[in-house]
Amino acid sequence: MSTAGAEKPGSGAGGAVKTPSDFLKSIRGRPVVVKLNSGVDYRGILACLDGYMNIAMEQTEEYVNGQLKNKYGDAFIRGNNVLYISTSKRTLTDGA
Repeated sequence: MSTAGAEKPGSGAGGAVKTPSDFLKSIRGRPVVVKLNSGVDYRGILACLDGYMNIAMEQTEEYVNGQLKNKYGDAFIRGNNVLYISTSKRTLTDGA
């Protein structure tokens, strides 16, 4: 009995299984929200990240308690401070 072309369990009707690594690769160059363990949010364009979850961002904005506190051109966030990374629902340009 051949298993060639068989779907993986839980993959749904022809859907591909997406790993966290696939997700992180797919959002590179897109707007993201990075939430730190301290509760501070950083919003900007994801430039790159590594296996330790160290993150480099561009056009970064810092939000504390939902209030914009600072704007940075480029920012580097050490991975052990990251609670989660989420794709941003808004664009970074005011006109869009």
